[in-house]
Amino acid sequence: MATSILGLRTTIYKVGDLDAAKAWYARAFRVDPYFDEPFYVGFNVGGYELGLLPDGGPAEEKTTNVLSYWGVEDIEGEVARFIELGAIEDTKPTNVGGEITVATVKDPWGNAIGLIYNPEFGAG
Repeated sequence: MATSILGLRTTIYKVGDLDAAKAWYARAFRVDPYFDEPFYVGFNVGGYELGLLPDGGPAEEKTTNVLSYWGVEDIEGEVARFIELGAIEDTKPTNVGGEITVATVKDPWGNAIGLIYNPEFGAG
């Protein structure tokens, strides 16, 4: 069966302080935004869109309905680096089969950020 779905393009995080989040995500993902407006900030992370939207809701009320995983080479090191930047560990690095390991951290605005080491995955 052919699909018209082309694959993941954008992951968006809602944040209470767009300027602070822009600076935090630039440090966390080691990339500057390519699009920077008061209504949206966009980063190109390895060919995928990471977007920030302003949100006035309290971070404590957020639930993890959808989780996107960002690929990493050193999951233990990246989890530690995100925590050093102010993220909170959500789930410890866990082997989920083969050599695949996943973990999640929460940004200062309560958004879950998934990290995955998967040597079998190749986008494109």
